[in-house]
Amino acid sequence: MTSTPGALLRATAHSRLCRAVAALLLVTGAIGGWWLSSGGSAGYPTGESGFATGVESGVYDNYGQLLRDYLTTAMPGVRLRLDRSEGSIDNLERVASGRDSFAIATADAVAEYQGPGKPRLRAIARLYDDYLQLVVPADSPVRRAADLKGLRVGVGQSLSGVNLVTRRLLASAGLDPDRDITPAQLGVGDAADQLRAGKLDAFFWSGGLPTSALTDLSNQFPIRIVPLGDLAEAVQQQEGGGTDAYRAATIPADAYPKAYPAQTAVATLAVPNLLVTRDDVDPRLVEGITRAVLDSRDLIGARVHAAQLVDLRTAVYTDPLPLHEGARRYYTSVKP
Repeated sequence: MTSTPGALLRATAHSRLCRAVAALLLVTGAIGGWWLSSGGSAGYPTGESGFATGVESGVYDNYGQLLRDYLTTAMPGVRLRLDRSEGSIDNLERVASGRDSFAIATADAVAEYQGPGKPRLRAIARLYDDYLQLVVPADSPVRRAADLKGLRVGVGQSLSGVNLVTRRLLASAGLDPDRDITPAQLGVGDAADQLRAGKLDAFFWSGGLPTSALTDLSNQFPIRIVPLGDLAEAVQQQEGGGTDAYRAATIPADAYPKAYPAQTAVATLAVPNLLVTRDDVDPRLVEGITRAVLDSRDLIGARVHAAQLVDLRTAVYTDPLPLHEGARRYYTSVKP
């Protein structure tokens, strides 16, 4: 049968339509595949993000490891790259410069920090408090901070929150931290090793309770935690930065069961820790991280006891930093 011109036109049009539909389906499939692979199906961007923690064996480091592990199931596709650091000030520099997206830092370090990028820093949550701890051998004659004059003292690394609060406390005790002691800028692990070896007379540490490095030290070597509560008010009065970061606090008697004298509470001062990010980090990612931090409290707290203090009612109090938009969305969504 001979085809009519109209039939040929209809067949050609139908063929072109089929090819156009097929091409559209291919394009749609490609876009859909890209969207799925980019994390769209999860509701947050996937991939690796840097998390600045702190020194090895410190609470920041332990907390970061457990949060990273929790996120593998809580936020599939999100990978935290843990970057060890000197501590709070180093962490703030890393986030402000873009080297890391997340970090933990003490509130006094945040108030003190005035480096490039400071206006871009944002908070995710208030986590738990660090307690200032002055560690000496059990038989040391040191009974108060003023007794450190002339001694070899670990004061924390130069960019750590330990170093910041230690210098303020020594000044409050009437000591010049550069002249009246022989300072050693060490992380908690190295300081513990040198105290045990007799190369240090004392060292300061500011961390959550208990800190595993001090627990391990007390199991191997007799130590004593020196009371610092008599200087809490003086440190608060000389604090700069426009924030009331410090408070008088007590190290519970059971924090370090092997420390001397046994089962004795120790007066000191404490400062809150903040989980910090930057204003350009994706709000969807920050919202998910905020949820994970609150939801993982009991799981992480079973191994890092300080994390048991993370609480929805206090997490929003992040002075001196404003909340990140993603964190704000989370807190708004769970507000009663």
